[in-house]
Amino acid sequence: MERRVFITLPVVDVARSRSFYQGLGFAIDDRFCDEMSACLVISNSIYVMLLAHSRFQDLSVRPMILPNDGASALITLSCASRAEVDQMNAAALALGGAEIHGAEDLGHMYSRAFADPDGHGFGIMWIDPTE
Repeated sequence: MERRVFITLPVVDVARSRSFYQGLGFAIDDRFCDEMSACLVISNSIYVMLLAHSRFQDLSVRPMILPNDGASALITLSCASRAEVDQMNAAALALGGAEIHGAEDLGHMYSRAFADPDGHGFGIMWIDPTE
């Protein structure tokens, strides 16, 4: 069986977060959704569970630290091209996200970073497959 990765993020407004990520082109798996949660499909093996704060706190015995209060994780998504990096960043900003850092071009790698409306940071990058 192929391993799958599930990342769970606390969000203020599940509907807003769902709309934000759908606007970036990601699918939602409605089998795992309700008014307190949404299951974002990044790929066949990577999923992000978006949970309302109260639902998130039900799952964790540790205190919830909001992303705007400090970094708790670094999440990076690969893209197929430099253009896709730029397109996803532009879409994130248009959908209410905020730029964390602009384009960084190292030749063999190109990246940007944005935060979703709740402050969760995402790095997006392209790596030259010929390097």
